[in-house]
Amino acid sequence: MTREFLKMHGLGNDFVVIDARSTPYRPAAAEVRAISGRKTGVGCDQFIVLEPTERSGAAGFMRIYNADGSEAGACGNASRCIGWLLMEEAGGDRASFETAAGLLHASRADNGRITVDMGPPRLDWAAIPLAGPADTLRVEAVEHGGFAAPVAVNMGNPHAVFFVDDAEAVPLTEVGPALEHHPAFPERANIEFAQVLSPTSIRMRVWERGAGITQACGTGSCATLVAAARRGLTGRKADIILDGGTLTIEWTDDDRVLMTGPVAVAFSGRLSPELVAE
Repeated sequence: MTREFLKMHGLGNDFVVIDARSTPYRPAAAEVRAISGRKTGVGCDQFIVLEPTERSGAAGFMRIYNADGSEAGACGNASRCIGWLLMEEAGGDRASFETAAGLLHASRADNGRITVDMGPPRLDWAAIPLAGPADTLRVEAVEHGGFAAPVAVNMGNPHAVFFVDDAEAVPLTEVGPALEHHPAFPERANIEFAQVLSPTSIRMRVWERGAGITQACGTGSCATLVAAARRGLTGRKADIILDGGTLTIEWTDDDRVLMTGPVAVAFSGRLSPELVAE
């Protein structure tokens, strides 16, 4: 049996998307790794399966797998992609869908961009989660390679945001894996290095949990804006400049985090039987 798929991306953070609302599909971790492989599979940072849902007002359930086969609770760039697909399908300007992190709402913005309401940030140590009680504004227990005391934020998945003078100079491939697996993060963490350029602009590079270096991270951009605002380094709205482009993030006064950015369809195809375990 084979499966049709779409290859999509948001600022270079790329996804294989399978619509399984009519025909159930739950891939094994090895299957996800095979499809995600860039030399022998389709290649992607995250593998997305759109499943049916019984939740009122939701058009589907977005299940998210990292390239290593692990399951994730949230993915901002993929959320924009799924929101766009559902709006195109319905012919409307708004769409809602369910994720492991809760119900998300997408809408059309200017210049073909998509906005997703990513919900409220979770800032308590137990919600990150951290291994023990700590001030999430400065997690003193975390240090590696000269980088220390990040801001911890959960945006449906755990993030640790380090503020640095020069984001380009950070050796991501060296420090990213160790920080992702730091004992302070029992569920591992996405690692962001952020350089504040102005009160409305931040340069950020990311090491994603289960995926490594990616061109962009939507939830990481949300976490970075929240972290910067909490530290008093920016206001509650800023452009996050990533390797793949720019996202606009706003932390509203009613505690919602809005993420706005582009989506793109790269190509469509059909998975070969060798990549599908069914």
